[in-house]
Amino acid sequence: MLDELIEKRKKLLSESEQHKNRRNELNALASSHARERNQLNAQTREFVEEAQKNKELRDQHNNEVHRLKDERNQINAKANEYFEEIEAFKKDHSAFQKNSSIKELQRQIEAMEFRQQTEVFTTDKERELIDKIKHMKATIKEQEDELEQNKDLKTKLQNARDLRKQASDVHDKVTEVAELAQNHHDLMVEFYRKADQSREAADAEHKAFVEAQEAADEEHKAFITCQKELRDYDKVISGLRNKKRKTKVTKEQREVRQEAERIFQLFKGGEKLTTEDILLLQRSKLL
Repeated sequence: MLDELIEKRKKLLSESEQHKNRRNELNALASSHARERNQLNAQTREFVEEAQKNKELRDQHNNEVHRLKDERNQINAKANEYFEEIEAFKKDHSAFQKNSSIKELQRQIEAMEFRQQTEVFTTDKERELIDKIKHMKATIKEQEDELEQNKDLKTKLQNARDLRKQASDVHDKVTEVAELAQNHHDLMVEFYRKADQSREAADAEHKAFVEAQEAADEEHKAFITCQKELRDYDKVISGLRNKKRKTKVTKEQREVRQEAERIFQLFKGGEKLTTEDILLLQRSKLL
């Protein structure tokens, strides 16, 4: 029975070691997933911070675009006042009535230039559009040259031109700032996209961490159960060994007592005893 118990304990000890090793492996795996998750979460926060920075810059540039547009519109409004005065003068003077409105021609030119910048044309169509713009600009130049013969109109034209130039410069600034706003918008979207990706990866790592940790906990429980059973086995085995040891001692003592009694009978019969025989009788308390 003792040998059987020792063999079972040996198998249980092996099982316990397996649970302990597996628990340690799973804890190491859980720690690895936790580190990766934490790194990804930190990366996500960095991406979100970058996205927020670009969002703020985009909003700042968009506000600047609105301000510049208002400034441009105010300058154009002042220029239009001069052109309206010029158109009123032309209506009152028959020599100029046949001419088209400079203001309207300018509006058409701006519309065509915008189309040229934003639409795709065939080579012939684009050349045709460019020629038309050149022709209309030449018409404006002819009318302005004619109007400049009048000193008062010349001043109004110059003021209108200066204002148009200012408005054009502001419009260029509008385009420049609007492009910056769009660039920051694109960067914001990209950083938010990266944040979503790293957040998803962090969630996956956290899920793997939880699974590994739970599995490690199960292995630890199994290890603890084995350790408890091993202690139970140790108690039983120790008890059996002590019992066996006591049985052996008792048997040996009985055999010694029998030998001592045999020698004592020889002693009483007059037999000569050796030193060892005498010592044995003394231990047995027969002398």
